[in-house]
Amino acid sequence: MARSALSRDEVLDTAAALVREHGPGALTMRRLAAELGTAVTSIYWHVGNRESLLDALVTRTVTDLGTIRPRGTTPAERIVSVARALRRALRERPHLVAMVHERGLTERMFLPAQRALVHEAHAAGLRGEHAARAVRALQFQVVGYVLVERNRERSPAQSPAEEELWREETAEAAADPDLTRALAAPIDTEALFVDSVRALVEGLLTRAGGGAADTGDGTVGRGPYSH
Repeated sequence: MARSALSRDEVLDTAAALVREHGPGALTMRRLAAELGTAVTSIYWHVGNRESLLDALVTRTVTDLGTIRPRGTTPAERIVSVARALRRALRERPHLVAMVHERGLTERMFLPAQRALVHEAHAAGLRGEHAARAVRALQFQVVGYVLVERNRERSPAQSPAEEELWREETAEAAADPDLTRALAAPIDTEALFVDSVRALVEGLLTRAGGGAADTGDGTVGRGPYSH
């Protein structure tokens, strides 16, 4: 028996969940109706045809990435928080982000995060070209990191794996056993991302301002142009 109450938001929520888990190809009106326990005609009434549904999902994805809000007490800490939130948002919805890209709305999707970064760059004293370079460097860092993560996750099993290669007896192992032991361990991608972003933020702020950059982890970093 078909259900009687259904909202547009519920249709979009369920459609987005299907796309996130299985990709756009899995999203058919019949399957969506089955997931919702309703008739296909009810889906059409709420969101139109499949193309209209996909357009609505793209619009929602763009809106969702506009909800990123900086956290922290210093500009550097808040910049790092924006980068972390953007990475998390991209990681949580790769298929939806791909749909946004296919419809030529990638730049619009990133605009809210860019605006948040501009605000924090200004708060840190960056202006003009320095601020623009910082915003773009951070965006490229986040997107590039996510692409590398996705590529590693989707690549076929490697034999020998990186861990196995570094466990072999090498000159490096003899010279720096702690290094080789660390490289043979599984990668903590979150910690690696935070380290790389903090280093990037520290360098950008220090080179532009000539001073120290508080990276939000209780330390104060000084770049190559500080005295």
